[in-house]
Amino acid sequence: MAAKTNLIYIRIALLLVLLSGVRLLADDTMANAYLQQGRVDEARTALQQILAAQPDNAHAHQLLCRVYYAQDMADLAIHECELAAANDPGNSNTQMWLGRAYGMKASHANPIVAFGLARKVRYAFERAVELDPGNVQAMSDLGEFYVQAPAIVGGGLDKARVLADRMQPRFSSQAHRLLALIANENKDTTTAEAEFKKAVLAGRTAAAYVDLGQFYQQQSQPAKALEAIKTGIEADRRKDAVLVDAASILTSMNQSPQLAEDLLREYLASPAKSDDAPAFKVRLQLGNLLARQGDATSAQREYVAAATLASNYAPARKSLQGS
Repeated sequence: MAAKTNLIYIRIALLLVLLSGVRLLADDTMANAYLQQGRVDEARTALQQILAAQPDNAHAHQLLCRVYYAQDMADLAIHECELAAANDPGNSNTQMWLGRAYGMKASHANPIVAFGLARKVRYAFERAVELDPGNVQAMSDLGEFYVQAPAIVGGGLDKARVLADRMQPRFSSQAHRLLALIANENKDTTTAEAEFKKAVLAGRTAAAYVDLGQFYQQQSQPAKALEAIKTGIEADRRKDAVLVDAASILTSMNQSPQLAEDLLREYLASPAKSDDAPAFKVRLQLGNLLARQGDATSAQREYVAAATLASNYAPARKSLQGS
């Protein structure tokens, strides 16, 4: 009888362990949902609770890295992504986010520190692609690094061309975009325009149209930029972060402020929000646009909303103080 009772207790204990695991998984899923919605304060709290119970949870560390990255907190992002990589060294996405975090810090560092960080960026992106050759985001990040970074830290246009050739069979649109960036770096605007157009033809994606629009904006061709952006908006069925990119280009050109406002509001109402364009940053962007148009009351409302989502985000706090 005692043996049977002990067996029952063991089964109950195992069930409790399994249920605990399900709860932690659910919390992890909820934390990711908070992150995608731009609710980074809630995401941070949920992830810190998970990590208090599971300090080796690589996915939770990666998500917390992205929470800090979204708020431009490079050191904290690097710390969390390094922990994620240490606990799951074979995860391509973690390496990609680690490279992005290193890159964020490098962009604000002095030349000596930036030199060492740039090497880490290259290694992380190359490792991400090595681990998953189908990770097109990591390939695009690596391609941009090759284009922008000097050879002394591992950059180079020849490397970028080789990577574009690798991308071509599976990711034709992104490959043409990389070729356009290479041409642009070489001041060959004719080839750059042709490659951006090929990227559009290869996928007819909203992102490709917006890339073309940004190229025209940089070439001081606002009419062509506006045409490409409007076509891209029509192609964006998901209403994702591309809308924010389009609004940003319109604002930088001082073109169609009402359309830019509509795009930002449409994104904020969309279920396709993500940390590609954190909602609190979009709220701040919308607030600045409204303030420029003289609508101080609505701008203040957006600043409050941004600070509510991300209370530690310095630009949101500054906007509240200055409004």
